Amino acid sequence: MTRHILILGGTTEGRALAAALAPSPHKVTSSLAGRVARPRLPAGEVRIGGFGGPEGLAAWLRGERVDAVVDATHPFAAGISHNAALAAAATDVPLLVLRRPGFTRVPGDHWHPTPSLAAAADLLPGLGRHVFLTTGRQGIAAFAHLDGVHFLARSVDPPEPPLPPSFEVLLDRGPFTLDGERALLREHRIDVLVTKDSGGAATAPKLTAARELRLPVVMVERPPVPDGVPVAPDVPGAVHWLEQLP
Repeated sequence: MTRHILILGGTTEGRALAAALAPSPHKVTSSLAGRVARPRLPAGEVRIGGFGGPEGLAAWLRGERVDAVVDATHPFAAGISHNAALAAAATDVPLLVLRRPGFTRVPGDHWHPTPSLAAAADLLPGLGRHVFLTTGRQGIAAFAHLDGVHFLARSVDPPEPPLPPSFEVLLDRGPFTLDGERALLREHRIDVLVTKDSGGAATAPKLTAARELRLPVVMVERPPVPDGVPVAPDVPGAVHWLEQLP
């Protein structure tokens, strides 16, 4: 049976799933939010931009006769995940969340788990003065009020105000190497790392480098998956779920 599968993408997993489904007879459409200026495009058809909330997504699912949705968005894209759950329920379209596991804490890590970026900002003055900020450009505003702290922020595209008073940006895109992360932390005299529990091998080397240098890590915890939605941790699991649909 040929199906129309919508992948809510923009992640490594979303691109890998589109590639895995490319040889199949299914029609695969990947939807990207459009927040990155030059996104890496997946195989198959691609649409860029929002749907207009859960009602707009539900209308699109009906109009395009979508048979299944895989939410392969970033683990912190809580808004689109919530909208996808509402739209899928309204249209009776099967929905799966493809979500890579979070980072694993190991002996030697000095993590400070926090529930939000605002809570992370509250912790910083007591932890260090040279901060490596890897929370994405849209989260930088949460730290804009902090004086006496210098921020080195890494993002794919330039951030927009408000920004912290002492701030510099490093435009780069992963994957990153352990040697590169070690050198970066030393060169910029970083004494605290702030990141999100996004998981994935592409950005994990910074955690190893921080462990080696015994740096504190402020770890923002990921939001929960919408209630009642099945989860696959990897692409083979998502493919298996699709194959089991009636």
